[in-house]
Amino acid sequence: MEGVEHKTVSVNGINMHYAEIGQGPLVLFIHGFPECWYSFRHQMSFMAKHGYRAVAPDLRGYGDTTGVPKDDPSNFTTLSIVGDVVELLNSIAPQEEKVFVVGHDWGAVVSWALCLYRPDKVKGFFCMSVPFNPRNPMKKPLETLRAVYGDDYYVVRFQEAGVIEGEFEEMGVKNVLKNFFTYREPAPLYLKKGKPFGDNPQVELPCWLSEEQLHFYATKYEQTGFTGPLNFYRAIDRNWELTGAWTGAKIQVPVKFIVGDLDLTYDAPGIKDYLHKGGFKKQVPLLEEVVVLQGVGHFIHEEKPKEINDHIYNFIRKISSSNQSNFCAIL
Repeated sequence: MEGVEHKTVSVNGINMHYAEIGQGPLVLFIHGFPECWYSFRHQMSFMAKHGYRAVAPDLRGYGDTTGVPKDDPSNFTTLSIVGDVVELLNSIAPQEEKVFVVGHDWGAVVSWALCLYRPDKVKGFFCMSVPFNPRNPMKKPLETLRAVYGDDYYVVRFQEAGVIEGEFEEMGVKNVLKNFFTYREPAPLYLKKGKPFGDNPQVELPCWLSEEQLHFYATKYEQTGFTGPLNFYRAIDRNWELTGAWTGAKIQVPVKFIVGDLDLTYDAPGIKDYLHKGGFKKQVPLLEEVVVLQGVGHFIHEEKPKEINDHIYNFIRKISSSNQSNFCAIL
């Protein structure tokens, strides 16, 4: 990516790497698993060409961000990760009270947490794949997932430290990443013990991901391993324990949500009704729109970059125009 600058800043006790390109209002891109800042390469260059400053960090445990002890999953709660993000914004954009946020997968989860904990930092949130999941005060998330999906469900399989890492090591980083990136079934992801991707884990790359691009991802995971990213999943019950104060709280920032109909998240029990029959809107009162792209899988922003770029740009322009109108009305 020509024109991208790579920088590191000390925030919240860690050394956070981020990539940036362009000048103008800041748009913060927050990546998911198994990715890094690079997953937003298409969106960053597009927004930079349209007058925005695109910034994409490597979240703690990922890529070139360092300084987080990986032996303790409690270092990877959403409170800590949102703390990283807030301090990053305070450090690199102290003049901007609020920014636009774009998040996918775990980046969506982190962005929802940012909107919940610090709505004063967010102009608007463009969310992909993972809708807001309000806290259930009666059940911890891990026991719910195990009861619904069983022990081979990928989130459950990620829990035992060292076991899934060992299986991934046997497969090789590139094969692991290929299998994740090519998964586009509207069904839960199961990883059987000893053979996480079945008897034939050799798969072809999707047309939207080149060998060169896969190599970039692979070099980062060969450098860091998978433990840091997997700790996000291992901290989900700890997140539940720490966030009781936000039980019943709603998301009070403008949001646009987009998902592919082949995304495993869209096939989760009850999700379609939640998204389309009022439940989501009740939890996110300023929800602008829910968009479902047909024939598209989980990695929606990489698979359909042009469509996603247009959706992001139009959403941001709409929110900016609305804010300007409100400001003029006050004057």
